[in-house]
Amino acid sequence: MRRLLAWGLPLLVSVPLLLPALWVLVAAVTPTYAINLNQFFREWTWENFHLALASANFPLLYKNTVMYTVGLLLAQLPAVILAAYALARFRFRLQRAIFYLILFQLFLPPVALIVPNFRILTALGLADTLTGVALPYIGSATGVFLLRQGFRQIPIELEEAAQLDGAGPLQTLWYVALPLVKPYIAAFSLVSLVYHWNEFLWPLVVINSPQKRLLSVGFASFTRSAESGAEWGLIAAGAVLVAAPLVVAFVCFQRFFIESFAHTGLRG
Repeated sequence: MRRLLAWGLPLLVSVPLLLPALWVLVAAVTPTYAINLNQFFREWTWENFHLALASANFPLLYKNTVMYTVGLLLAQLPAVILAAYALARFRFRLQRAIFYLILFQLFLPPVALIVPNFRILTALGLADTLTGVALPYIGSATGVFLLRQGFRQIPIELEEAAQLDGAGPLQTLWYVALPLVKPYIAAFSLVSLVYHWNEFLWPLVVINSPQKRLLSVGFASFTRSAESGAEWGLIAAGAVLVAAPLVVAFVCFQRFFIESFAHTGLRG
């Protein structure tokens, strides 16, 4: 009975969350006429994927999105690692106030910053560029908070031993602290990639050129054209093409993702 509850209850709770994803997967390989007649599981086809790839320039959208998300992550990691380590290990004036000010960013709705951020980008000449889309997100309050918690989990004696051997602050960070917070770095990386891969409103505001569009914006345009013809199988196939890289990334890094968030709140 205990094993049944341990496995059965989570499965029961997950059913409402899995049904929409299951419907999208089934619809993606079902002809549209069969979907309109509610005749699922009778005929399978890959034609929806061929039509989706032919209807939208997915290679270009993938290229732009990968450049944006991966490039942003590579810029975020040094910033959040150094900030988190400084807040976790160094003592200086206004340290707690600075940390709370960084956390305050979490309470600001992103839409409230669209207008001032766009005006700054326009003044800098970075409108309609992938750099302009990424620039406001380089300083991540989520990343600072998560990695600060990870650094505080490390016994201070390990770093003190390295300093006694002559290691400086950056050497201690690189050789001692960073290897011990790899799960936190992997978790933040996955969260950043997923969030910015799916982001729609900010790229829609900044990007005007069709050749610089991201997957989220390009897929929205593709969906509007498919909806006019009620091509639900085509829309489902496009959704699978957009989500597939994220699913693969989560499958590869789910252990780090779950482990880091399971230990985030153990120590203040």
